[in-house]
Amino acid sequence: MTSPLLFQPLTLRGLTVRNRVWLPPMCQYAVDSHDGVPDTWHLVHYGSFAVGGFGLIIAEATAVSPEGRISLCDTGLWNDDQIAPWRAVTDAVHELGGKIAVQLGHAGRKASTEKWWPGYHGEVVPPEQGGWIPVGPTDAPADGEQYAGLPVKALDEDGIAKVIADFRAAAGRAVKAGFDAVEIHSAHGYLLHQFYSPLSNTRTDGWGGDFDARVRLPLEVARAVRGAIPDDMPLLARLSVTDWRDDGWQVDDSVELSRRFAEVGVDLLDASSGGNSSASIPVAPGYQADLAARVRAEAGIPTATVGMIWTAELAEELLQKDSADAIMVGRAALRDTNWPLRAAHVLGVPAEDAPWHPARFRGAWR
Repeated sequence: MTSPLLFQPLTLRGLTVRNRVWLPPMCQYAVDSHDGVPDTWHLVHYGSFAVGGFGLIIAEATAVSPEGRISLCDTGLWNDDQIAPWRAVTDAVHELGGKIAVQLGHAGRKASTEKWWPGYHGEVVPPEQGGWIPVGPTDAPADGEQYAGLPVKALDEDGIAKVIADFRAAAGRAVKAGFDAVEIHSAHGYLLHQFYSPLSNTRTDGWGGDFDARVRLPLEVARAVRGAIPDDMPLLARLSVTDWRDDGWQVDDSVELSRRFAEVGVDLLDASSGGNSSASIPVAPGYQADLAARVRAEAGIPTATVGMIWTAELAEELLQKDSADAIMVGRAALRDTNWPLRAAHVLGVPAEDAPWHPARFRGAWR
């Protein structure tokens, strides 16, 4: 029997991933020490997905600088003290059969908030309470009630140069920490999205205004990261393919940016959407798959799709339709860390061929 596409390997540069069921980056807000250092939670959290059979696990948005954190409780790779704790996580994932990437990000004007846990409200944390003044393409605050009236510092040339350098340095630390790939977070209304979207970048210098100027920062970051990691190490980029607004970033814009990403060494486009402004989004199972399909077909770059992909049948269907090359399973994975094992059973993969860890094999379906 031909193996379902979901359980066929995928190779990007020198990395072969055992299947197409991948874990997207999902913020944990679990660093209560506020020093960006992953701890026991992260070791167990990511290790559980390796045991559960995921092919590539992408660790949460990890800040390239302290001021690049979404919340005070985010992980980071802005200093060398964070390397060894991350190395413990990547070693564990490898020992348990998985591969692991890290998403490097900068929150820009959506920074300095409480952790987004039950009992908290994502409120902005002011400097006098341990927060900081966020930065952005302009001094306009992010969209959302909690950001209204929040001071934002527009990045100048030196600030932009620091952002690029911070991404480069964090990527180098990711290599030392044992990650198998790096993803650039240029989606969901965070700093790089803030620069390429016309809704948030109203600058009139070389970093804003027309399309070429607005995409300059994400491309410079991609070049810097590509130059800081080995040639055989894959580079991914997460992109909000549309702002879901007529006056915002469009799918055609993403196709062009994805072409340019590929030219500077990005190997796969992780296609998401929205997050930079309020919009009417047609949420439904697989609702972003058409976005990934268009980028894949028109930009000629491999893609991953994400968004309410809850069943094995839908995941396989999207691959069969050439919508994407990999399927990101997020919230469903939080509910069931063994999602790939269950999907393999549903799709008729023999237990011996499914990604079971030997110590768990007695639990396999017969």
